[in-house]
Amino acid sequence: MTVINTNISAVRAANASNSAALMQGTAMQRLATGKRINSAKDDAAGLAISTSMTSQITGMQQGVRNANDDISLAQTAEGALNEVTNMPQEVTSLTLQVGSVLANTEFNGVALFITTAGTDITFDIQAGANAADVISVTSLAIDGTNIDATALDVSTSALAVTTMANVDAALAEVANTNAAFGGGESQLQSAINSLTSNSTNLSDARSRIIDADYSAATTMLAKAQILSQDSTAMIAQANQAQQNVLSLLK
Repeated sequence: MTVINTNISAVRAANASNSAALMQGTAMQRLATGKRINSAKDDAAGLAISTSMTSQITGMQQGVRNANDDISLAQTAEGALNEVTNMPQEVTSLTLQVGSVLANTEFNGVALFITTAGTDITFDIQAGANAADVISVTSLAIDGTNIDATALDVSTSALAVTTMANVDAALAEVANTNAAFGGGESQLQSAINSLTSNSTNLSDARSRIIDADYSAATTMLAKAQILSQDSTAMIAQANQAQQNVLSLLK
C-alpha cells in the first residue's frame, strides 16, 4: 500500500536514531565518570549493593584509623611504664617523679592510669564497620601506696627491706599493666590486618559492580555512533522514497 500521511519507514528510522542517541549518551557518561552505574536506571540492584558495600568499606577504614590511634595510646602508656620501671630502682632522686608520671600521662586528654588500687580503666575501640566490632584495652590500676616517696625509705636496714618489697610489688603492677597494653596492641594489629584485607576485597567486589569497563564502553560508543549515522541516513532515504508518489500523479 502506497501512502503519504504516515511514513512508517521514516518513523522506524527515527526511533532507531533515538535509541542510538541514548546508547551513545550512556557510553559517553560511563567513559566520562568511570562508572558503569551512574543512576538507578543503569542497574538498580547493583546500585543498592554497591551503596551497602561503600558503607561497609567506610566503616572498616574508620575502624583501621581507630585501631591505629589506640595503638598509639598503648605505646604512650608503655613508654610511661618503662620510665616508671626504671625510677624506683634509683630510690632517692626519682621517687617523687613516679607518681607524677602516672598521674600526668594522657592520650588525647584522657588519663591512662589511676593510682588508686582496684580501679581499672577500660578503653573501648570501634575497630570495624559494625556496632559489635569493639576491642577493649584495659589499663590495670597501679597502687600508688607501693610507689610513693614515703614507701621508698632506705634510711635503716629494716625500712630498706620494706622498700624492696614495695618496689617489687610496684614493678609487678607495672609489668601487669604493661602486659595488658602489649596484649591489646597485638589484638589491635590483628584487627587492622583483617580490616585492611576485608576492605581491599570488598573494594574489589564493588569495583566489578559499579566501575565502567572501558573496553566495553568504547565499543558501545563506536557502535552507537555508527547506528546514529546509519539511522540518520535511513531517515533521509525514507523521506526520499515518499517523493516517488509524485510519479503516480503524472
